[in-house]
Amino acid sequence: MSLSLHALQRLIRAASLLTMLAAVCSFHTASADVQTGIDELDGLFTRFVEGKGAQRTEALDALAALGRDDTRELLTGILEGDLMLHKETDTIVWATAQGREYAMQSLDRQNDLGSERKRKLSRLKVTNRLRGHLRSLIASLGLRSDDATERLAAIDALMETPEALPDATLQELLGSETDKKVSAALLSLQARKLALSPQPEQRLQALSTLGEDLSNDSRSLVQTLAENDSDEAVKTLAGKIARDQAAKVRLYAKAETVFFGLSLGSVLVLAAIGLAISFGVMGVINMAHGELIMLGAYCTWAMQQLMPNNLGLSLLLSIPVAFLFTGMVGILIERSVIRFLYGRPLETLLATFGISLILQQLVRTFISSQNVPVANPAFMSGVLEVNSVLSLTLNRLYILAFCLIVFALLLILLKRSRFGLEVRAVSQNRSMARAMGVPSSRIDSLTFGLGAGIAGIAGVALSQLTNVGPNLGQAYIVDSFMVVVFGGVGNLWGTLISGMTLGIANKLMEPWAGAILAKILVLVFLIMFIQKRPRGLFPQRGRAVEAH
Repeated sequence: MSLSLHALQRLIRAASLLTMLAAVCSFHTASADVQTGIDELDGLFTRFVEGKGAQRTEALDALAALGRDDTRELLTGILEGDLMLHKETDTIVWATAQGREYAMQSLDRQNDLGSERKRKLSRLKVTNRLRGHLRSLIASLGLRSDDATERLAAIDALMETPEALPDATLQELLGSETDKKVSAALLSLQARKLALSPQPEQRLQALSTLGEDLSNDSRSLVQTLAENDSDEAVKTLAGKIARDQAAKVRLYAKAETVFFGLSLGSVLVLAAIGLAISFGVMGVINMAHGELIMLGAYCTWAMQQLMPNNLGLSLLLSIPVAFLFTGMVGILIERSVIRFLYGRPLETLLATFGISLILQQLVRTFISSQNVPVANPAFMSGVLEVNSVLSLTLNRLYILAFCLIVFALLLILLKRSRFGLEVRAVSQNRSMARAMGVPSSRIDSLTFGLGAGIAGIAGVALSQLTNVGPNLGQAYIVDSFMVVVFGGVGNLWGTLISGMTLGIANKLMEPWAGAILAKILVLVFLIMFIQKRPRGLFPQRGRAVEAH
């Protein structure tokens, strides 16, 4: 009897355990129906939350196929964890972290559902395989966007998994696309998809398109086909295309180096051209030239402080402002100091060096000893992408064009105006020019002011490339003298050619010699060159010059 009672107790315990298990199962079943507040989404999210493996993938595919306006947003919310499950109500909500709590919104974002602690919410489980599938779905939906930029971004996202885009969809997109960049990207995507085909004919077809695409991914795919493809014809063609691509990449790398050399040369020309005028006409070694460049850069900063909401207009206005301001400063320096020191080059050098220190200290005292912020306007930001391996920065491109414009205007002024004629007369034979009635003293003053004004314009350009501070000019004064001496004192064409030559030479040597050693090598070459041609590439002509 006692054994029977013991067995009965065990049966009761087992029955209680089964009852509890059934209750848990019934609770789980009751919570299986996920709520979204949108009838057509309830079943899909239920399958995604409660399903396994293929069921969850199918639920995502069905969601992407609905064609709702917010489909991409919902898929992105699942991928990034912004959609969560509210445990108590089994409701899918948008959740945004706010301190220790999450602010909740309904799935259609029409209703605020208050806040809950983190433990009341759970993220929708997404495996690595599902993450890749979600990214493909999001990218596929982006292909139909009205914005060409979004379509390009969607194509870029599919480049790693081109097989995720059905052939029919790809052909439809190619037939309807009107944007040239997007069409080219779609062709590249199609080529990558064909390159993964098991059929050699399709891989050969893919190589004809991949050969024109110099992006890293395309070149890597061609190299893989060249090394590992099972078909000999594909392997041979891929090897040839890989070599051609490598040659093009080297060519564009050299073109990019030349562009950076020209951009550096344009900066050197802008910095030196004002010095070439004053040094060539007056024979003045102006050590304050770098500080005049610095003042021009500060004019750009001042204009941006006056017009903070219109950077483009402030930059354009800073050009005449910098020219007039630094030109007046130059005339003041010439009238107050330099005119008393003509014919005494050592005293002139020391005097202008002292002026440079004074100008630096004035800036430190009245503005700041630290660098000041100068922003680039929108039209000078970004790059001009020629192809996948060659991009030109817009700020340097604009400065190169600006340098050529300044050079052309200065050349016209000196060659086609009475002022230019008098400047050339004074520079070639000062005594004869005086005898002909040319006011050499006034010409000296205006010429020095012109050189100082162009230095200010150079400062405007440099403010878009480097930091603006009291020491800005010190970095360019030595280079400016190098350009002037190499090109020929007082010769504008010599200044242009020497500046561009030195800029390109620096950039060509930097990859293997480094920036510092490249400058040293350029300086050594310049010293050797001056030993052979002391007057530079284009020496100044005139009786006074020949007499010396």
